[in-house]
This record gives sequence, structure tokens and C-alpha cells, in this order.
Amino acid sequence: MKNSIGVIGLGVMGGNIALNMANNGEQVAVYNYTRDLTDNLIAKLDGQTLTPYYEVEDFVQSLEIPRKIFVMVTAGAAIDSVISSLIPHLEEGDVIMDGGNSFYEDTERRYDELKEKGIGYLGIGVSGGEVGALTGPSIMPGGDKEVYEKVAPILTKIAAQVDGDPCCVYIGPRGAGHFVKMVHNGIEYADMQLIAEAYTFLREKLNLSVEEIADIFETWNQGELQSYLIEITAEILRKKDEETGLPLIDVILDKAGQKGTGKWTSIQAIDNGIPTSIITESLFARYISAIKDERVAAQSILSGPEHEQASLDKNVWIDYVRQALYMGKVCAYAQGFTQYKTSSDLYGWDLPLKDIALIFRGGCIIRAKFLNVISEAYQEQADLANLLISPYFAEQIKDYQNGLRKVVCEGIQSGIAFPCLSSSLSYYDSYRTGRSNANILQAQRDYFGAHTYERTDVKGAFHTNWQ
Repeated sequence: MKNSIGVIGLGVMGGNIALNMANNGEQVAVYNYTRDLTDNLIAKLDGQTLTPYYEVEDFVQSLEIPRKIFVMVTAGAAIDSVISSLIPHLEEGDVIMDGGNSFYEDTERRYDELKEKGIGYLGIGVSGGEVGALTGPSIMPGGDKEVYEKVAPILTKIAAQVDGDPCCVYIGPRGAGHFVKMVHNGIEYADMQLIAEAYTFLREKLNLSVEEIADIFETWNQGELQSYLIEITAEILRKKDEETGLPLIDVILDKAGQKGTGKWTSIQAIDNGIPTSIITESLFARYISAIKDERVAAQSILSGPEHEQASLDKNVWIDYVRQALYMGKVCAYAQGFTQYKTSSDLYGWDLPLKDIALIFRGGCIIRAKFLNVISEAYQEQADLANLLISPYFAEQIKDYQNGLRKVVCEGIQSGIAFPCLSSSLSYYDSYRTGRSNANILQAQRDYFGAHTYERTDVKGAFHTNWQ
């Protein structure tokens, strides 16, 4: 009997995806460029049906037609190499799925190249980490709809399930799936940094212990802040270091890495004039964390505020931090979904925003309680310009802005950097300002470069001889 699907790339994510497929009744062929990962995966089998292959041709020929191949290798040249090795053995109508974090423009190039050969190509965003890959991730497939339909029965079966619905939906044409995953990761960057800043305030301004902060995060996770990242942060704060007995968080070096998706999100937004300041500040926060030696040296040279800080009522300020974190998260998601909407209009993708919010509810890293509300907002108004002006969020942040303002101001006065919280407040205040200071900028541009300007009372382009 032929295998129903094949998986190439058997690292942690690829191996777990293969096991997930097998656990859901698929006959799965597996192949890896190096034999060791294949053998390691087969050794872990516990009743699942996985068949290993050690030659690409044997792997391909084992698959039922049309062949369906899920590739889970490192983004970039490795994907191109795998595709090149497959093409000689494929036929018209076969399907290749790239489940890695590929740049969406690379996906579009590969889509065009394979379409000329009659081979279907899907760029599939997958979120959920190694656990999600095994038990059910959020899946974001992009490409031709008819190609997606060939693999939809498998993808919807292995995806996370929420209220009986799979966290997998057709996203749109060409590179839309990988684009949605890219911006998902940008939102993830911002969400993580906002949580880190809330932790910093609780620890440095309220002098709470790590255990007390873990309790607070657990409590928050029972309410409107409920999310995967809040949940795991509480667990992280409870973990003790086996060597020292200290909270593990206190012995982890404060240098954050990144693999490119956050950077791609910011670059795409900048190229297309989309304000994603919170997402971009979260990226810059990682960059400045990386220059650890410089920061340590600067600490002994540069001074902060010298005035005495008043003691703060812990219970009152814990709630201010909760409000600030919630509002910051809403602003970050608003920026991400605005990037979806603007790019969808620009590229003609017709992204299903209400469905994207729903498939983020399970499996993925940014799953959160308020994604239901986000989906409802786009269900009620498909052309909603910004989540901030949806009735639910507009009413809620009317009250919560007070907490955000207090936390940001206290951080500024204390010399604590809150790049994402302060950017969230600036974004909110900028967005609600009907008349900004950009008239000064445009006058300056016209003064030194004769760039012209528009007037408030007459249509057209105008230039003034300022001197």
C-alpha cells in the first residue's frame, strides 16, 4: 500500500509533524538528508506507522498519486536544495508543502517556478513549537485553493482543534500563508517584550519576589489576559536552577536571539508605510540586549534619575500594570492585523481576518482569550480600519489607558526602559489625534527641498518661497 503523505526534514519540528500525521491515521513516509535523524525518529515509534526511506527517489515513489510532500527544513537555501532534489521524481499535479519559516517573497518565487512545471506549491505557516507540532499546531496554508484542497483533509486533521473547529484555514494565494505566519511572529515579538516589561515593573518598582510575580501572572491568566505566553511566563518564574537553587530566570543571560521573522515583519511594514512601531521596538529591544558588554560598561558611566522615588501601593500598581499590559497587547495586535489588512489590499490577497484570529486560538504561540473578540470585530465589520476603534476595544481601553499612562510615566521617572509599553501609548495617542504635527514636517520639507504641501482649505499641491 502506498503512503498517503511524505515528510522531509526530521528535526524536532519535522519529526513531530510526522508523528502527528501518523497518530491521526496517515501512512507516512519519512526522509532526511542525514540518516541519523531518520533512525532516531524510527527508534522513538510507539505503534505509529512511519516508513523510513534513505534515497529521495525511493521516498517519492512510495507515495500515492497525487504525491503530497511536507518539507520541514531550515528556511533559505535548504528549501531550494530539497525542491531541486525532488523535481526530477515528481509529476504534474503533485504537491510540495513548505512548513518552515520561509520569507513570503521566496515562497512566491518558488510557487512561480513550480507552477510552470505543473507542480503545486503551498507555503504553510506553522505555529506551536515542538509540542504543537506533535499535538496540534495552528496552520496557515497559502497557495492555489485547488492545491490546498488536495491536502486539506490531512492538514485540518493534524491542526489544533478549538470548539470542534480546526485551527487551519485557507489563507490566500501565493505567499499569503507565510506572510501571515511572518506577521504572527512579529506580534509574538511584541507580546513577549510587553510581558518582559510588565515583569520588570513588578520586580524593580514594586520590589516583588519572583514567586510573588509568578502568582500574579497565574492570576492574570484566569482573566482577560489569559494566553499561552502569560501561562508559560508563570511557569518559567517558578522554575529553580538545579545548580544554585536560585530562580532559573536569575541565572539566564539577558541576551535575546531572533531568527529573522520579526525583522522581515518590520521591513515589510516600513516598505509599505504601515505603522508597526511596537513590533519594531520589540525587535530593537532584542538588538540592544545583544550588546551586553557595552551595556555593562555603560552602566558605570551613564547615570539615571537622581530624585528620590516615592513608595508605591502594591495592590493599586499591580492592577495598573495589568491594565498597561492588556492595553499594550491590544495595540500590538491592532498593528499586526492592520498590517494584514493593508497588505491584503495591496497584494490582492483577500485575507480572511476573522478566520485568522480564530485559527490563532489554538496551538500557536500567540493564542489568547481575546482572539475571539478580534474575530467578532472583523465578523461585524470586514473592512474595519483598526482594532482600536472596534466598539469592544474602544470602550475597554478608554479605562485602561490610565494604567498604561501611569506605568509608562513611572518608568520614565525611574529611568527604566519600557520600549514597547511607551510605544503602545504613543501609537494610541497618535492614532486618536485628528490633527498632528506633520504640518511642521511638510513645511520643513517644502522649505529645504521644494517638496510642496497640501492645504486644509484648497485642493492641490502648493509651494512657498520661504526665504
